[in-house]
Amino acid sequence: MVQAFVLIQTEVGKAALVAEEVRQIPGVESADDVTGPYDVIVKASAEDVDALGKLVVARIQMIDGITRTLTCPVVHL
Repeated sequence: MVQAFVLIQTEVGKAALVAEEVRQIPGVESADDVTGPYDVIVKASAEDVDALGKLVVARIQMIDGITRTLTCPVVHL
């Protein structure tokens, strides 16, 4: 199992709508509106890195209003 935080930038005024839609995607554990350089922070999990990539590219990035994402995989040191 791979976990990651996905930092999302949205169009102005779209953060709440984006977070609400992202929460509906299987594999998304949470999606919260935040302030700062990113508008939404998502915690997601997937079977492996390839599945995580597909989740981000094929599902999350396709949501209307998202302008940029940054995926931060969790590591256990």
